[in-house]
Amino acid sequence: MAIDPERERRVREARVQVQLAPDDVAARLELGAALFDAHDPAGALEQFGAALSRDPANIAALQGAAQSAVAVGDVARAGGYLRLLAALSGVQIDAGPASNPAPPDEAPESDWPAFGDPRDASPDVRREPAAVRAEGWDDAPDDETWRAERPTITLADVAGMEAVKRRLNIAFLAPLRDPSLGKVFGKSLRGGLLLFGPPGCGKTFVARATAGEIGARFISVGLADVLDMWLGQSERNLHQIFRTARENAPVVLFFDEIDALGRKRSQMTHGAGRNVVNQLLAELDGVEANNDGVFVLAATNHPWDVDTALLRPGRFDRTVLVLPPDKQAREAIVRHHLRGRPTNRVDVGQIAARTEHFSGADLSHLCESATELALEDSIARGAPRPIASADFQQALRDVRPSTRSWFEAARNYAVFANESGFYDDLLAYLKANRML
Repeated sequence: MAIDPERERRVREARVQVQLAPDDVAARLELGAALFDAHDPAGALEQFGAALSRDPANIAALQGAAQSAVAVGDVARAGGYLRLLAALSGVQIDAGPASNPAPPDEAPESDWPAFGDPRDASPDVRREPAAVRAEGWDDAPDDETWRAERPTITLADVAGMEAVKRRLNIAFLAPLRDPSLGKVFGKSLRGGLLLFGPPGCGKTFVARATAGEIGARFISVGLADVLDMWLGQSERNLHQIFRTARENAPVVLFFDEIDALGRKRSQMTHGAGRNVVNQLLAELDGVEANNDGVFVLAATNHPWDVDTALLRPGRFDRTVLVLPPDKQAREAIVRHHLRGRPTNRVDVGQIAARTEHFSGADLSHLCESATELALEDSIARGAPRPIASADFQQALRDVRPSTRSWFEAARNYAVFANESGFYDDLLAYLKANRML
């Protein structure tokens, strides 16, 4: 089969780079991708294998090696690459027989039910998995993961966080409740808002409550919903997610851990991650993007890792710092976790006073620890007894706020990387709590 001149040129140039720098992993990856694109999966597998011998944990090399192994029919080898890829990325990967290859003596007649037998494919698409040769993104099937839901909680269920609620009201809730008011001030229901702060402080809960506040649909997107082992499929997934959101407007589209999807492209060592960031930028404010009625919320514990292009006007141009709950909120959280459990005059106010800088997750852990102490004592007594303040006093000796390590890391960025005023709220909090 004749090779396209452009593909042939790409392979030739990539080979030269490998000859000049045989230990350069990036050069090996480029040659492997060029060979695969030129319908030489065996050659591509050799190059991806060479890259893995130099960098065994390289995600792009594992993706390319698995894809090439499937294309040459070595399903067992592809399964090994897929399992390692799943272990390194934390993403559960199901690629049919490649994920769980049968022993050679038990292998079925055809090992390609998930991808289509390459022997039946036309010459132009032979050796390419079905996910890679999809002709149109709009023809992609809907996925249950991206179905919009209607949350039953509202912002009234969120204890404290008055500054966060006020920012959400100005940016999103008020224009939606009164469209005429939005028209007067030229406020359109589009754009995005980034929630950042220490882990376990309720960013995801706030996003879900925002949708429930005005009866909008809610779509939550995680890392596993977007990333895919096949080249180009992650971008297709992202496009399909935004298409589903536009079809369900008004909708809150929530990206959890946005730093994993929108990491600074300067920190990436392979092109696949950069392509995902580029696709996300295009979906947010590209020429063909019509996001009226789609309000994009994102959450991150590491805002300093988010690509700066995502923080420009029209994208995640509004940011809200989600801090650990204040005393009033801590009391409400402790009462919530004690609801339905036997207690004996537990001084919730005193507990809240002693748990400054505790996140919501920390308070949940504290309540669980106090409950376990009461349970242990009940077993020793041979009779149940209620949870008491003494159990919380003892639990507080072991449970410490997990947010301190985050503030220590964030302090350097707030002090030395705040040219645009991004960390002004964080600086004010650090000063008020004598962390500077």
